[in-house]
Amino acid sequence: MMDKSAAELISVTKSYGQSIAVDSISLKIPGNSYTCLLGPSGCGKSSTLRMIAGHESVSKGDILLGDKNITDLPPAERGTAMMFQNYALFPHLSVADNVAFSLKMKGVEKQARLSEAMKLLELVDMANFASRLPAQLSGGQQQRVALARALITNPSILLLDEPLSALDPFLRLRMRSELKRLQRELGISFIHVTHSQDEALSLADQIIVMNKGRIEQIGSAQDVFNQPQTQFVAKFMGGHNVMHDGQANVAIRSDKIKIARSMPEGSAGVQAVVREIEYLGTSFSVALNSAGEAADPNPISVTVPDALFSQEPLEIGQTVFLDWKPGDAHRLAS
Repeated sequence: MMDKSAAELISVTKSYGQSIAVDSISLKIPGNSYTCLLGPSGCGKSSTLRMIAGHESVSKGDILLGDKNITDLPPAERGTAMMFQNYALFPHLSVADNVAFSLKMKGVEKQARLSEAMKLLELVDMANFASRLPAQLSGGQQQRVALARALITNPSILLLDEPLSALDPFLRLRMRSELKRLQRELGISFIHVTHSQDEALSLADQIIVMNKGRIEQIGSAQDVFNQPQTQFVAKFMGGHNVMHDGQANVAIRSDKIKIARSMPEGSAGVQAVVREIEYLGTSFSVALNSAGEAADPNPISVTVPDALFSQEPLEIGQTVFLDWKPGDAHRLAS
């Protein structure tokens, strides 16, 4: 018996007339997992999520949930629940009635549905706000209510469309750990759309990087960050430099490059000129031009720990030499 919180997309395409938003993608979502669909605006990640939810029709291909083909089922019959970016709470209903609303639509009697709603509000730490209206809540509190409302249908998969984008940075960090805790406790799968690399790295068991309607790479957070397969993934994930080395392009993490004041012994040492220095708290980010390139469109980025920079400060315009271990240059497929 297949885990009902596992899903699979088989050659799924979404087209709007001549425009293709999602181009024949295939992927597997393991049961009881946290998956992030990651990519820039317009890459097809939200269209993919909405097709899984049933809010967009599939132009070609199939979507399976557990061992059931849900491609043509209406949203309410899929076993999925969607939490929208704007939370979409009913302004005239109390928090408890908002959470219980889908059970009311199913004909569940009042006491039973409110009892179920209170269980979910306890889960998201909002039971004390049950009688309030949405306008009396902060953004973070509204989000928790929207989460409880999505979970009351007891879905096999919870779909989250940019759920943290409206929150301030402090609350965003707190809600990240809350979402991960909930996914573990509930034992269902979460599929979360984001354009934030940090968000995906901190949350996901599996990251699916999308670009122009196609999947660029699927892997664990560590694999996608440390072993990008393409130039797009290396650049989009950040923290990498893409350089041409011999016959191929390689990605080298910014923190794996060493800056020396003189040519390192026994090294090919790339000569470079310091262009910008940015203080990031625990480290400095140093942007450099290859020597001879007055305005390099792709400057080399090096992360220097705060303590090391303090011992040997750098200055803009200074000529230095860059060095890295051969094993830290990761070869790219394209």
